[in-house]
Amino acid sequence: MRSGRQKRLAVTGIGLVTPAGIGAVPTWDALCAARPTAATDQDLAGLPVTFSCRVPGPDAAAVPGPKSWRHDRYTRLALLAAREAVADASLEPGSWKDTRVAVVVGSAAGGILTFEKQHARLLTTGPSAVSPLTLPAFLPNMASGQLAIELGVRGPSLHTATACASGATAIMTAAQLLRDDLCDIAIAGASDCMVTRLCTAAFAKMGALSRRNRQPEAASRPFDSARDGFVLAEGAGVLVLERSADATARQARPYGMLDGWAATSDAHAMTAPDPEGRGLHRAFDLALTEADATARDVDHVNAHGTGTPLNDRTEAGVLSRLFAEGGPTVTSAKGVLGHTMGAAGAIEAALTVLTLRQGIVPPTANLTTVDPAARSLDLVQGKARPQTVEFAVSASSGFGGHNAVLAFRSAE
Repeated sequence: MRSGRQKRLAVTGIGLVTPAGIGAVPTWDALCAARPTAATDQDLAGLPVTFSCRVPGPDAAAVPGPKSWRHDRYTRLALLAAREAVADASLEPGSWKDTRVAVVVGSAAGGILTFEKQHARLLTTGPSAVSPLTLPAFLPNMASGQLAIELGVRGPSLHTATACASGATAIMTAAQLLRDDLCDIAIAGASDCMVTRLCTAAFAKMGALSRRNRQPEAASRPFDSARDGFVLAEGAGVLVLERSADATARQARPYGMLDGWAATSDAHAMTAPDPEGRGLHRAFDLALTEADATARDVDHVNAHGTGTPLNDRTEAGVLSRLFAEGGPTVTSAKGVLGHTMGAAGAIEAALTVLTLRQGIVPPTANLTTVDPAARSLDLVQGKARPQTVEFAVSASSGFGGHNAVLAFRSAE
């Protein structure tokens, strides 16, 4: 047994805020029903792409408290997800040893909405119109900092930024803090709200976004031969991690165990993945080794699956080389939720452990004709599939060549 397995890490709480709703239950239900959330977005009118996946409801980002208006939307979503995760773990803030609780929150863009609004004020009205709260709202570390303030914890409070792998990177950073005995509880995840006019225009200019303006609900099509890009989304996901022995001592019921993780770099290009997928393949190998597992042990893969031609082709190639015919089930949540950017890795990690707990693999929405590069994979499509899942992995990749893989084992 590897020394790392001597301190098994339990996932004891989950919090989700996604375009499918606020809370893990509506998100899981939408995934299992393959119910896409993409819709026309009035705030994007006049742009080349006029739809997105938004967290629903006019008060979706509301956070109780007299100072909630000071925070950017990405911070508010992170707070909502973290509150659910902490409550779900049956933890009471204030009852723990505050110096032994860590917070790690990732984000690709931080408070980009605040930045855009305040920059517009500067250009149209002048410097006197710029809010003094601009930087405290915009700085990417503010979600982790504000969460530490709200929970009153004084352990490590960190921010991770590895583009669309930020959420997975946050979870593995938190896991390492626990392994190194720098904390007893880690609250880890990510949040992003990049559905802005600037981000949408920029992604569209790159050719990264789907252009199905007349049929947004069918736009996000991971691994489908007719895919034409991802759908920009917002959301947050947070996990509570503890050492297994500590969770057992307080009679917590874990969703699953985080047994392995790994991060690698492509060293290939700013935005395009390495066509051979060497960095992603190595991340899988390292995460499985850390978990004392092999490819044959994997029952399920929650794929990055963005719906872009290059990403899906590369990822499908890696998975095809890793697993023989009849290998693990594979699914992507982005057909329903769109691409929540830095939050995706955290949201999808939560969905992976829910798959362990529920024994159900959600289908990939909008997957009707499997791309030839992915035909050797057991892609779940059409409807949810009951499956006993003992060991599952979640993969994330990001601009800059970042790859992150998390390996989870059943808690039973």
